[in-house]
Amino acid sequence: MIHIRPYNPEKDYEAIPRIWEEVGWIRRSKALDAAANSFVSSGRALVAEIDGTTECQVSSMPGAMRYLETELHFSGVTAVATGYVARKRGLAARLTARLVAEDTAEGIQVMGLGMFEQGFYNQLGFGTAPYTRWVSFDPAQLQIAAKARIPKRLTSNDWEAVHAARLTRMRGHGACILFPPDVSRVEMIAQAGFGLGYFDGPQGELSHYLWMLSENADGHPNESGPYTVQWMTYQNGTQLQELVALLHTLGDQIRLVKLKEPYGVQFQDFIRQPFRFQQLTSEGKFDNTNQANAYQQYRICNLEGCLAQTHLPGETVRFNLVLTDPVSAFLDNDVAWRGLSGNYIVTLGPESAAIPGNDAALPTLKATVNAFTRLWLGVRQPSYLALSDALSGPPELLTMLDRVLRLPVPDMDWDF
Repeated sequence: MIHIRPYNPEKDYEAIPRIWEEVGWIRRSKALDAAANSFVSSGRALVAEIDGTTECQVSSMPGAMRYLETELHFSGVTAVATGYVARKRGLAARLTARLVAEDTAEGIQVMGLGMFEQGFYNQLGFGTAPYTRWVSFDPAQLQIAAKARIPKRLTSNDWEAVHAARLTRMRGHGACILFPPDVSRVEMIAQAGFGLGYFDGPQGELSHYLWMLSENADGHPNESGPYTVQWMTYQNGTQLQELVALLHTLGDQIRLVKLKEPYGVQFQDFIRQPFRFQQLTSEGKFDNTNQANAYQQYRICNLEGCLAQTHLPGETVRFNLVLTDPVSAFLDNDVAWRGLSGNYIVTLGPESAAIPGNDAALPTLKATVNAFTRLWLGVRQPSYLALSDALSGPPELLTMLDRVLRLPVPDMDWDF
């Protein structure tokens, strides 16, 4: 018998770390068992029982997402985990769909997640974000005029300061924050790492830092790397330059560093002779390379709310929108919210809006909520989304939408 219910911190205390270990997220210990349950307790969490035993768990955390200069109510799906005995029962999809519905009912306008594979969350209305670029380089080859001051050492005991700095970091279009501090604390406990940073805030707060991980299986540092920059947090361009200069100081010993390319920056600008070192290190342990993958997804949960806070420069376009939301197929009958499927009259421009209805004088765009989310965020131009996603409309309308939706490339800039 399958029973879906809210997470219970007492009843599920043993089950959550057991499931997380089965899916390969953690190696259990007393500290990590406590941290996993604290993490789940920090937001909304649902579980599914099979014959009285908890076998599937999903959770989300509240936060905010930046759309141009506006902050939207955001929720991040921080965990979807199914134990071995419950696979292929549809539990993860059912629980996640219910999670979307419950977060939406509480006022969330946009949700985001990191996907294990493209396709699964598409059936719940999530559309794929742009590519995230990871750069691997020898820090000795960094070239930058800035000089790094002596940093302070950071450990997992500094999780509160680290999380506070993540919330106040420099953010671009599409970037999100998650409010509960446990999202940072658990990650810092679960993975052996070290940090270097600067306390330049008005009251001496941590302002910018690097949090780095060793790639060794035993979690212990390797004197020559590779190392991964898990978080590179800063509040302005000067602080970013200092962190790049700080990475350069590690080049006497460390042979490879991997980091996610900072928003708005072409990191290759900082690397001396990038192609030469890609050729010299190809297929080796310290392979200098650039990789791009799209592994995050967004979905609109409140269409009217999102468009009411959408202020685009330039001209205005109005059209009918026939929207299909696939999440409805996964919602149990007792869930009141049924997704966003319906007919809308949409205005996009300096003042935007979506109202239910249809105007025969306007052109019509047909889209899934997945594709429309991508259009609205600026993941790709509408005319190109029409080639590869579930979106269609008259060529004249798509061309006009291309002009109106000239947006910066969105970047969630937070892995979860």
